[in-house]
Amino acid sequence: MKKVILLVAAVLLSSSVLFAQKSFKGIVKYKVESTGTVPFQVPDEVANAEVKVMGESLYTTSAIFMSSPVTEQVLVKGLTIYQCMNFSQLLGYLRSNGSEFTYQGEGKLLVKGSQEKSSLDSLTIVDTEAGHYYYEYVDGETQTIAGRTAKKVIKHYFDEAGEDHPVVMWYTDEIGPEYNVLFEGIKGMPMMCSVELGEGKAITYTAVEVVSGKVKDADFLLPMGFEELPEDDLKVLMEEIQEEVELLQGE
Repeated sequence: MKKVILLVAAVLLSSSVLFAQKSFKGIVKYKVESTGTVPFQVPDEVANAEVKVMGESLYTTSAIFMSSPVTEQVLVKGLTIYQCMNFSQLLGYLRSNGSEFTYQGEGKLLVKGSQEKSSLDSLTIVDTEAGHYYYEYVDGETQTIAGRTAKKVIKHYFDEAGEDHPVVMWYTDEIGPEYNVLFEGIKGMPMMCSVELGEGKAITYTAVEVVSGKVKDADFLLPMGFEELPEDDLKVLMEEIQEEVELLQGE
């Protein structure tokens, strides 16, 4: 009977933790600093960043969390990520220089990507293949960041020479998605992480405040004014842009 009671208690505890994680609504605010051996001035527009959280959904307009200079905002819903990418200036410049594209639109595109849970589960499996990475979740090492218990995870990335480039990240599984596709599939919300930029330069973003509330359903709606291209059409556009840019650079 005692074992049954303990088992039920464990299930209830794990369920309450998972519910709390998925039901959190609020904003995680970060500061971004130069932390490499070669210091540099972090631009004002980058120095402060934030991510809005509503259960399994995330939203950000902070440049530090964008995968491309043309990305203006990112929305995450579970395992699906929507990037609002604005190619209008680039397309306008290329077209003014005589470039022609199969795509005839303005260039404000909604780029959608989804991942499978099985592929994210596999990120804990050691993978040393060049260009691949895996996560090592470290038991027993924690620290308090912005009032939250942060756990340690090491991202092991292997370059073409097979050399490991480990990156230490501190994250909390108290808030955010179970698998965070905005941050390459870690199990929660990053609280501190350093990113190497090359030539001795690096930046570190650190959570400085977690604000409960202050978000609403409308913050997580897909934005207006962006069109979603079929995957094949998007691939063609990316290839054509790359070709035209290379041609102009070669002149």
